Amino acid sequence: MDEMGSIKWAVVAVVVPAVLFSVTSCSHSSHEPTEKYFLVASNTKIPYWQTASAGLSRAASEMKVQSEMVGPETYDPVAEHTEFQRVVAQKPAGILVSAADPTLATPDIDAALQQGIPVIAIDSDAPNSKRLFFVGTDNYNAGTLGGHLTSMLLRGKGNVVVFTKPGQPNTRARLDGYQTAFAERPDIKITQIVDMKGDPKIVSDTTKQLLDSKAKVDAFVCLEAISCPEVAEVVDRAGMGGKITIVGMDTDKSTIDWIQKGVISATVGQKPFTMAYYGAKLLDDLHHDSPSLLKGNWAQSVTSPIPMLVDTGTFIVDKESVASFLQQNKSVNRQ
Repeated sequence: MDEMGSIKWAVVAVVVPAVLFSVTSCSHSSHEPTEKYFLVASNTKIPYWQTASAGLSRAASEMKVQSEMVGPETYDPVAEHTEFQRVVAQKPAGILVSAADPTLATPDIDAALQQGIPVIAIDSDAPNSKRLFFVGTDNYNAGTLGGHLTSMLLRGKGNVVVFTKPGQPNTRARLDGYQTAFAERPDIKITQIVDMKGDPKIVSDTTKQLLDSKAKVDAFVCLEAISCPEVAEVVDRAGMGGKITIVGMDTDKSTIDWIQKGVISATVGQKPFTMAYYGAKLLDDLHHDSPSLLKGNWAQSVTSPIPMLVDTGTFIVDKESVASFLQQNKSVNRQ
């Protein structure tokens, strides 16, 4: 099997576990008109979270319940913390949360469960909280997938600059995965890890400084959605599009546009629609059928009736596959 074949197999392998956990929520006939499920996130206006919101709305429509995505429009863990507390005060049927700052989110999650409100983490986990389980990407696997792809694009040699938000468990796990993949190629080195702090200006300014200084950068890797379109813009203005490898994260429109233009080499896609859709169905199960599960220490139980992780899968979009991706996903944000 060639290297690209191995990468494609990795994409298939991480999708399977989510399929094994069946959805039964649609069978409920006892929904109340006031039943409501929330998704609490940070940076809610970016395309990633708008796609998740579409998944939440689809699930709510099928279940004939209410739903709402709330949270700050910028990356603001403190504002997300405040919004979560506001949601808990409304005593909703269940909460999905993407923890921008797990340390800050953990007491809030635990307090919600103590009040009988089921909480599931999606996208970014709070593993030390009492959240029931995590629905989202196996981020370490996503990182190894991206690392092997970057290694192949660099032909096993080069200097890599990484943009990330190191405070989040999901991006830390992705970086671990990249580092594991690069360890197999000693001629690939991460020369700089940049904390972009949720600010696209930090990304564009840093990229410009590196290019202006003639630093030897063979690849830019982005571990979250915002960075790579900014990198691509600066690289393109410098007339270096296609000369520097750029590997992104997620499939927002600007990233896909730059792939079509040949500036971003590829991106590792996640499934935020699936996270929110599936997470809402599971919350519904917990609210109606299994309220007793809220008090269990299932992480330490060999007879746990629920998983700790539901992996929604990852995939690669590059110039060869972008047309197929667009065709398959053209209606997602119209839901």
